[in-house]
Formats: sequence, structure tokens, C-alpha cells
Amino acid sequence: MKNRIIQFCLLAAVIGFSTEGVQAQRKPSRTASKRSSTKKNSTSKNNTGNAAALTQAPAADTTPAAPVEPELKLGEVRKSLRNDNAIERNLVKERIPLAYEHIREDDAVYRQRLWREIDVHEKMNLPFMYKADEDNGNQRFINILLGSIKSGELTAFNPTDDRFTTPITIKEITKQLVGEPLTIQVPNWALDPDGSQGIMKDSVIVNEFNAEEVEKYWVKEEVVFDKESSRLHVRILGVAPLKTIKNADGSFRAVTPLFWVYYPDMRPLLARYEAYNGKNFGARMSWEELFESRMFASRIIKSTLDNPGDQFIEAFIKDPILRLLEGDNIKEKIFNYEQDLWSY
Repeated sequence: MKNRIIQFCLLAAVIGFSTEGVQAQRKPSRTASKRSSTKKNSTSKNNTGNAAALTQAPAADTTPAAPVEPELKLGEVRKSLRNDNAIERNLVKERIPLAYEHIREDDAVYRQRLWREIDVHEKMNLPFMYKADEDNGNQRFINILLGSIKSGELTAFNPTDDRFTTPITIKEITKQLVGEPLTIQVPNWALDPDGSQGIMKDSVIVNEFNAEEVEKYWVKEEVVFDKESSRLHVRILGVAPLKTIKNADGSFRAVTPLFWVYYPDMRPLLARYEAYNGKNFGARMSWEELFESRMFASRIIKSTLDNPGDQFIEAFIKDPILRLLEGDNIKEKIFNYEQDLWSY
């Protein structure tokens, strides 16, 4: 009996010790659980903050677009690596214009100045629209002028004064041809991929030179009667290309001169370029020969004959048909002056 009581006491003591150990092991787990719950709460708070931050709209792109200078692109001049002709052609490189015949001031008994307008769409003026490329570049007349001015071979003058008083740079000509860069607002897909925020940014648009907009040319010339040789000489003084200005719907608005070029300075340059001949490609004349031979169609738009106000014909004659007739009338008066000097 005593032994059973002793065994029962020992069993109770062992059970008591084991219970205390279990309770001691459970306490740290509760602390850990509390800590883990605290971490979970802090994590949930951080996630909530990040979500709130994501829902806020990103800052708009307020950085202004970098300034862009308009550039005059005339195409790359690529030379043939082989002879691109059936024959060897060296005369074009060696051409030089003939010197003008000297006219003494005392012998110039009659002088008149004329301003003519050349329309490139007329059949006789189709060489002005020839678009082919050769070893010296594009053969369109406006490209020849612009390329020579860009390379420094020619000097361009301000179009507001046809007396060649104010030189202008190629940058000023480029602004007239392509205009100033235009800044517009476009969606910023980098900061707003789906476009829901409506974030915009600046975008610069630069127009390119379109040679089709140059459809007319002005030619300033002087008619001189030399009494020594009894001849009527016509000397071209300057050439000015005109740009066509159109309305927003594409309709015609007006034309404006881009610049003036002194023709005597152009002669050595134009002698190295050949004009288009649709009838015989091998019988092409140089541009200098084309101008000197008067192989172009034009109409008189202004003269010094009975014009004390120094006005264009369109300033006092509004009807276009009557303007053409007035130009023919001026040409006839000059012709009659020469013919009246002769006795038959």
C-alpha cells in the first residue's frame, strides 16, 4: 500500500514538471505570434501606402522641347563611279560663258527696264521642272540655285529690294522655304501608357523643303539700244524664284519672292549645268545659253515705260487678260522704237 502511494506521488510530481515545461514552451510562441502579427500589420500598412501612391497621378512632363533649327535638305550629290554616258563628255566641265559686248554709255541712246514672270507649267518652260539627278546634283533649276547659295558660290539678296543691296544668308532663306518649327502637344506615352491621365508633352514639327512650291520666277532685265552697232541688246540683271503660298484647304493664295540673285554672277555657274531637251537628249544647251537665247516663255509684269509710280501692272489693271495685253503693248512699243529708226 505504501509503495502504491509513493508511486502515485512520484507520478504526480512528474506530471507537474511536464506541465510547467509545456507552459514555458508555449509563452515564446505567443510572443512570436504577436511579433509576426505586428509585422503583418506593418506590411499591410506599407502596401496600403504604396497603393495610395500608385493611385496618385504622376507628375506632368513640363520640360520644354529643345529648340530645333530648320534645315534645308537638297538631297545627297552622288557621282557615278562609271561613265554614265555612251561617249566621253568633258565639254560641260570646260564651258565658260562668252563675255558681253561692251556698250559705251554715250552709245546707249535708249534704255528700258522690264520685269518678266516665268511660269514653269508652260510647255516651253518644262526644263525648269526637270527632276533628274546627275553628277553635279539635282537638275531642277531651284535646286541649282539653292545648292550654289548653300555652297557659297552665289550670293542671295533680300527680295524686298531688287537692286541687290542687302545680302541674306542660307538660314534666312531656309526659314522662308520651310517656315519656323511648330511646337504642338502630344500624349506622353512614357508617363501615361494607357492615356487615362491625359499627360501631354511638347513635340517639335519641322517642315521639309518642297521644290513643287516654286512654280514661278521673276526675271529683271534691261533693254539697251546701241547706236554704234545699231542693235537692241537685252541684258538680264537678276533672277528671283517665287514660292507659292496656299490656304489651309490647299487653295491658292499668293506668290512671294524668296531672294534675288545677280545674273552676271550666275553665268559661269549656269554654263556647267545643262537644260532639259525632250526632243534630243544629246543636243542639250546649258542654262546660260537658254537664258541668253531667250528660250523661255514669259509675260511682262512691270516696266519703266510710262510708269512714274514704279508699280506692277496688276496694281492698276485688275483684269488678268488686260494685264497680258498691256504687257504685249509694252513689248510692241519697244519694238517699234527700234524699227522707226530705220529708213526703207
